[in-house]
Amino acid sequence: MGVEENAVGTVITDEPDDAGEVATLAASTVVYPIAPGYRVNVRRGPGTQYGIVRTLPYGMSVPVYCQKPGERVSGPYGTSNLWDNIANGQFVSDAYVKTGSDGYIAPRCD
Repeated sequence: MGVEENAVGTVITDEPDDAGEVATLAASTVVYPIAPGYRVNVRRGPGTQYGIVRTLPYGMSVPVYCQKPGERVSGPYGTSNLWDNIANGQFVSDAYVKTGSDGYIAPRCD
């Protein structure tokens, strides 16, 4: 699987690094780093009133499939009401994800 670094995130492509490797991700998935030194709670919805699903470990990067407005949160990347959907029913505050933007970088969640 190929990995390309860019200024904001890491792009994982479905092109194998060698002939024997099988790709298992979509054609191209961009992942964004969580702020260094933070273990971020993943919640069931876009706010701290939603239950915690899990906690991301230090140094984690996450995909952002869609974004949804919700509770305003302050973090290392500013204050934001955007919440990033990183998996089915799993959200993290955009204030803790280095997307390189204060606005939407993915489609709005339905």
